[in-house]
Amino acid sequence: MTDLTRLSAAQLADVLAAGEVSSVEATQAHLDRIAAVDGDVHAFLHVSDEDALTTARDVDARRAAGEELHALAGVPIAVKDVVVTKGMPTTAGSKILEGWVPPYDATLVERLRAAGLPILGKTNMDEFAMGSSTEHSAYGNTKNPWDLDRIPGGSGGGSAAAVAAFEAPLAIGTDTGGSIRQPGAVTGTVGVKPTYGGVSRYGLIAMASSLDQAGPVTRTVLDAALLHEVIGGHDPHDSTSIPEPLPALVEAARQGAGQDLSGVRVGVVRELTGEGYQAGVQARFDESLELLRGMGAEVVEVSCPSFDYALAAYYLIMPSEASSNLAKFDGMRFGLRVEPAEGPVTAERVMAATRGAGFGDEVKRRIILGTYALSAGYYDAYYGSAQKVRTLIQRDFAASFAQADVLVSPTAPTTAFRFGEKLDDPLAMYLNDVATIPANLAGVPGISVPNGLSVPDGETAGLPTGFQILAPAKADDRLYRVGAALEAALEKQWGGPLLAQAPELG
Repeated sequence: MTDLTRLSAAQLADVLAAGEVSSVEATQAHLDRIAAVDGDVHAFLHVSDEDALTTARDVDARRAAGEELHALAGVPIAVKDVVVTKGMPTTAGSKILEGWVPPYDATLVERLRAAGLPILGKTNMDEFAMGSSTEHSAYGNTKNPWDLDRIPGGSGGGSAAAVAAFEAPLAIGTDTGGSIRQPGAVTGTVGVKPTYGGVSRYGLIAMASSLDQAGPVTRTVLDAALLHEVIGGHDPHDSTSIPEPLPALVEAARQGAGQDLSGVRVGVVRELTGEGYQAGVQARFDESLELLRGMGAEVVEVSCPSFDYALAAYYLIMPSEASSNLAKFDGMRFGLRVEPAEGPVTAERVMAATRGAGFGDEVKRRIILGTYALSAGYYDAYYGSAQKVRTLIQRDFAASFAQADVLVSPTAPTTAFRFGEKLDDPLAMYLNDVATIPANLAGVPGISVPNGLSVPDGETAGLPTGFQILAPAKADDRLYRVGAALEAALEKQWGGPLLAQAPELG
């Protein structure tokens, strides 16, 4: 029998529906894979064997009884540890939440359970989603399956690495400034940031409430569309949830796989290419544009001048919101509690001791920055000015989408870098998100599709690169049509999926 862990989610769903394998067999195969390779990869912070197998047994029994099931029923999934899961530890990669078991499920987890997807466990991440390399996790680094000496991206490196290492066919990530798409680019996986409000944020441990968005991490564009349709849609528990049905995402992906993009206008964002992008990354991007042209797309250049200020605006807005959101972690209600070593045990001193011991350096850095930006006398100069830039970015998107149906760029300026290479230089680390941040500031959807391996330019040769596609708000179906078309054309060139070229683990 074919190795079940190598099947895409759609392929696995087909063999499950046909009765060729059981969900228990599929789930156990992935649990066995985790046991075999996760000691090296460290994608998971918690593996929930019994919970996953219980769900799998239930799906098998319902299928045997002739019950009509969701297309993905029985297909296992991993969930980023910033999403709360009832009865399963949720730490957000932080010591301050070590051992915390939530009393409820996030809306998207409820939808996964209702659809019958066994949850394999919780994946590693930068603490409170603050980072681009997963080096800021309080529980150790996750490794990139392509090269264990390199980062898997961040903050959702655990989810991307789990999918790339064939430990899970599907995963959930969250994207505040690129934390689904950038890990996708450097691990050769597909990562989608839906339209803001398109997937409920209820039950996500918030970093920056106006930017955070959960989305799919998968190996194919079709798998992402299938998962997106499970978790997406209106949720009355989330006041920012869009009260409209999702577009036909799976249909768009299947249409795109036919490789006909006649009439589609593709806009190349001038400010997100060229200088600052690794030669190998740019070369793969240029080749992908030619493939889109060959499928009938019209490629035009667009300019979004405010994007030059997106990184600076983001690193004022995001820390300001994080400073506010993380104030609840105070040692008083749940999570870690540390009492001062000397002196009186007052509420203020317990809070200070708990936050000092529980938060890592990057979280402290962003809390300090955000608190300063919101302080009296500086609010208008910093936070207020950043919000004005955000409005300009939204206007640039609107103007560009008047000229093109989708906008494209490389997902990340470089391939995966080595551990420690940028850890002591926060500004260099932040630059990894230069191409992904504008979408979060504007609330528009984006997808990263693997588009090859870096050309031979030193030690970065042979590492995955990503192609980013952006669409107008609520037009997520355009991502899937164009993304599936590019994926199909590339796989025709490669003779199969990019991950088939990854080195074997274990």
